[in-house]
Amino acid sequence: MRPTLPASLLALSLAACAHAPAPATAPAAKAPTTQEVIDASTPADWRPLDPDNTIYMQLPSGMVVIELAPAFAPEHAANIRALVGGRYFDGLSINRSQDNFVVQWGDPAGDELPLRRPLGEARASLPAEFSRAAGGLDFHALPDPDGWAPEVGFVQGFAAARDPKAGKAWLAHCYGTVGAGRAMAPDSSNGSELYVVTGQSPRQLDLNITTVGRVVVGMERLSVMPRGTGPLGFYTEASQRTPILAVRLASEMPQDQRAQIEVMRTDTPTWDAYVESRRNRRDEWYLHPAGHIDVCNLSVPVRPIPKPAAAG
Repeated sequence: MRPTLPASLLALSLAACAHAPAPATAPAAKAPTTQEVIDASTPADWRPLDPDNTIYMQLPSGMVVIELAPAFAPEHAANIRALVGGRYFDGLSINRSQDNFVVQWGDPAGDELPLRRPLGEARASLPAEFSRAAGGLDFHALPDPDGWAPEVGFVQGFAAARDPKAGKAWLAHCYGTVGAGRAMAPDSSNGSELYVVTGQSPRQLDLNITTVGRVVVGMERLSVMPRGTGPLGFYTEASQRTPILAVRLASEMPQDQRAQIEVMRTDTPTWDAYVESRRNRRDEWYLHPAGHIDVCNLSVPVRPIPKPAAAG
C-alpha cells in the first residue's frame, strides 16, 4: 500500500503549487508594420508592368501610367490599344472633373458626329464587358466581408469582386480605377471616352459599366483637376480643358524611355502580410487596430525597379 500524506501536509502542498510561478513563455512576436513588410520583400514579390498593356498619357503636368486589364475586358483593351496606336487621343483633352467622383477624357465634341474625331482602325461598337466568368482567375480573396459582393480580393494587382454562386467576377470601382464611359445602352462604349475614379469609391457602378484598367502612377495629376461647373462636372469653356499631349503604349517606346517601375504581386505570402498590416495598423500612432479592411482601402505598392548591386 502506498503511503498517504497527512491532510494538513497535502493541503499545504496544493497551496504551494497554486502559487508557484507559471513557466516563462516567450513574448509574442511583434507584427510587422506596412513599411517593414515592404522592406522585407524579395524581388520575387514584385512584377514589372506588361508593356503591351501599359499606357503612358502625357499631360502638361507630367505622365500618367495606366495598366489595362485584358483579363476582364479583352475587347475594350484591344480597342484602346488600337486607338492609342492610331494616335486617337493625341491633342484631345480632359473634359470633365466631377467633385468626389470622376475625371473623364476623350473627344470634347461628344456625340456631335460631324465634329467627332474618326476612330481609325478601332471598332465603333463593342459588347458590354461588365463581368466575366470567375473560373480561370487567380483570385486572391481578402479575409473580410464586403457590402457589394459575396467576395472581394485582388487579381494580378486589380481590386476585384466575385460571386461564386453566379460564377462571375468583375473589377471593383476603387480610387484610380479606369472605366469606359457609355450612353444608356449597355453596349454603347468603345474605349474612346475614358474616366478615372477620383473620389469615394462609387461601388454602385460595379456591374453597370465596363472597367478597363487602373492608374498605377500619376493619380495626383488627375485628382487635382479643377472641378467643372457644368452638369456632371463637364467644363463649359474650352479654356478650362486640360490638353492631352500624347498617349503611347509602353511597347512603342524604347526601353530606356519606359517608366522603370514595378508593382507588388498580389498572390504571395508577402502580399498577405501587407494586407494584414493594413487591416491592423501597428504603427505607433495607432491605438486601435481595426481588424477589417475594405478592398478599396488597399493600394498596391509601386516602386522604382532596383538597380543591380555593383560587383564587389
